[in-house]
Amino acid sequence: MAAIKTNGLTKRFGDVVAVDDLDLVVEDGEIFGFLGPNGAGKSTTIDILLDFVRPSSGSVTVLGHDAQREGRAVRRRTGVLPDAYHVYDRLTGRQHVEFAIEMKGVDDDPDALLERVNVADAAGRKAGGYSKGMRQRLALAMALVGDPDLLVLDEPSTGLDPNGAREMREIIREENARGTTVFFSSHIMEQVEAVCDRVGIIDRGRLVAIDTIDALRDATETGETLFVAVATLDEGVRDAVADLDGVASAAIDDGRLRVALEDVSKFDVLDAIDEITAVEDFSVVESSLEDLFVRYTTEKQEVER
Repeated sequence: MAAIKTNGLTKRFGDVVAVDDLDLVVEDGEIFGFLGPNGAGKSTTIDILLDFVRPSSGSVTVLGHDAQREGRAVRRRTGVLPDAYHVYDRLTGRQHVEFAIEMKGVDDDPDALLERVNVADAAGRKAGGYSKGMRQRLALAMALVGDPDLLVLDEPSTGLDPNGAREMREIIREENARGTTVFFSSHIMEQVEAVCDRVGIIDRGRLVAIDTIDALRDATETGETLFVAVATLDEGVRDAVADLDGVASAAIDDGRLRVALEDVSKFDVLDAIDEITAVEDFSVVESSLEDLFVRYTTEKQEVER
């Protein structure tokens, strides 16, 4: 059974179409990254999944429940870490989790939940003295109340330093290993790429790509980029390289050629460059999720216009 399934999901706010005919399936047990530019429809989609906003048309099923007719059942089985979460400075970490336990009507151990997010040592301290990362993990502990089957994380790493972001990734993996499906919305591409099984990219309310990151690389012309040090480097060399078979683009980048490849052997391209100017050194970089994101949300739009 799919953890999340939408069919023809559409939401209009007056003349603005926030979500446009969205068909989306998130499989049970996966970590799914939901990406898109600001205003693309990510937050509206999340609000519809949780029945905070009603769609204009289409259907939504979450954990086997109709999200509109059985919204309470969905929320009972879902933990949410919202982007605009808030902690109360005068309450301790333990009091925050105790409040969440009371609101959800379960008998969880607050200290055990704080242990799961590495805040147990500060359970008795007031949250006003917590660091940004500790506050984020405290909010996550509250989301874990009731042992949810689905975690919805909206920008969980925003504002965290590298250590805090790493801790958040580790916790997400651990919760997923416990059997929890994770729906992960973020602007931080490195975080998504590090933890997600699949990603969906939404733009202008429409789903423009969905697959594993490797499969998205294979489906575009940005699978690999060569950085080539050559004996002679000028605009004439760049233009000659750009015209080679199998080269999607070529540019001068920090004293080297940056060559984006299509579906072609990098060694064939290097041999061809060597005939233009001697190749002194090279390195190969796979396209990042950020590269793919830009490709699907910018270049495709330019082609369609």
